[in-house]
Amino acid sequence: MEFVDNKPIYIQIYDSICEKILSGEYIEESRIPSVREMGGEIGVNPNTIMRSYEKLSYEGIIFNKRGTGYFVSADARENILAAQRREFIENELPLIKKRIKLLGIDISELCK
Repeated sequence: MEFVDNKPIYIQIYDSICEKILSGEYIEESRIPSVREMGGEIGVNPNTIMRSYEKLSYEGIIFNKRGTGYFVSADARENILAAQRREFIENELPLIKKRIKLLGIDISELCK
């Protein structure tokens, strides 16, 4: 995994796991790599991985079975899509709308 400088590593790992769930690489109720396994795979400190897993757990995307590991939640896909839609509407769409207005783009041009 290659990291970018403008985003915290734990968020990039979070995003990567979400992407793997959406793409079907990690399926619902399946086990994902342990904190140590993931850290070893991508060369990141286990504390950073744990921070990503905590965020994923908090958002209902994964859950921990004591002594067994972390698993993808049954409704992980829906939770990810809802969070990403919310993020898009709250943070990205206002910037796009502003840019459309500044450039004088008509809505009909976007629907071609």
